[in-house]
Amino acid sequence: MAAYAFVCGVGCLSAPRSSSNAESSLRWREQRRAMRRAVAPARSRRVVEVMQAEVSSSSAPHFGKLITAMVTPFKVDGSAVDYVAAEQLAAYLAKNGSDSLVVGGTTGESPTLTWSEQYELFNVCKNAVASTGCKIIAGAGSNSTLEAIEATKRAAKLGLDGTLQVVPYYNKPPQEGLYQHFGAVAKCEPDLPVMLYNIPGRCGINMSAETTVRLARDFENIIATKEAAGDFEQFAEVRRFTPRDTFHMYAGDDSLTLPLLALGGTGVVSVASHFIGNELAMMMQHYTSGKVDEAMKIHFKYSHLFRDLFCMPNPIPAKACLRMQGWSVGPCRLPLTAPTPQVEEKLSALMKSLELL
Repeated sequence: MAAYAFVCGVGCLSAPRSSSNAESSLRWREQRRAMRRAVAPARSRRVVEVMQAEVSSSSAPHFGKLITAMVTPFKVDGSAVDYVAAEQLAAYLAKNGSDSLVVGGTTGESPTLTWSEQYELFNVCKNAVASTGCKIIAGAGSNSTLEAIEATKRAAKLGLDGTLQVVPYYNKPPQEGLYQHFGAVAKCEPDLPVMLYNIPGRCGINMSAETTVRLARDFENIIATKEAAGDFEQFAEVRRFTPRDTFHMYAGDDSLTLPLLALGGTGVVSVASHFIGNELAMMMQHYTSGKVDEAMKIHFKYSHLFRDLFCMPNPIPAKACLRMQGWSVGPCRLPLTAPTPQVEEKLSALMKSLELL
């Protein structure tokens, strides 16, 4: 491990970005600049509503529609990351509906990973999906701005496709502090796309719609947000004042994917996609094709899965279900615990009823 940490900290980080990453970066930057010309000047406190006809609506979102928040596999005793299992899981997800993977996020148990473990995970998963077109989003957020900047720089040097930046937790900064924090992270690697992550239930603070809009307006590489506040009004307010073609909004809860598509959402950062990735991709495709009834059928079929994957703190239920399917994901690290016998029984019955076992 020490030898790898040295290689990852020095050798891997000096590698140039791939041409495909550079081309992808150029595309989204051109899209953002076109949208800026369409709305300029837009430096007031609130962003002017944008005429969508002024910019092509055919541009695909950089991260796609279905993003899996991937679990981190551990060895049986939880003492070490199982990188072989991580590689296998990443490859599977990339071939079963996922457009991108968040590695080292909440579902990936980032609070109990060391940075050296995360950097190795980033690299392993990047290599695992290299031939698939699936993108890797690094969980590079922190409640320390300097730490988030360092992690973002390393993600860029590893040639990753973007970073997920969580609202700083515990220290509860004011809205201006959030703006300056994310702005500093965005500026440190201006060619690396950033997805904001608002999850007040875990962070103890909500990033306001106004702050999100300011960030989307002022920084070209802040191109997306994962909204896990569960607040439809706030989601709609951000959507109303940001350009839909170049700022993409993702549900942070599988159960809200379909409703938020109706408010201009792009897709979802999903946990359920570990099990039903192709089905979720089809649900969103049905919706965008106008087949709303077909989309609803898929949503209703899996609504209990969406619910029960959070019957205990995430990712305890998700890892339990993966183990039932034969995946070597190991336990969660303390202070997260194993599921209770009652939860195990409940999840097993659910998975069998959905023919996922």
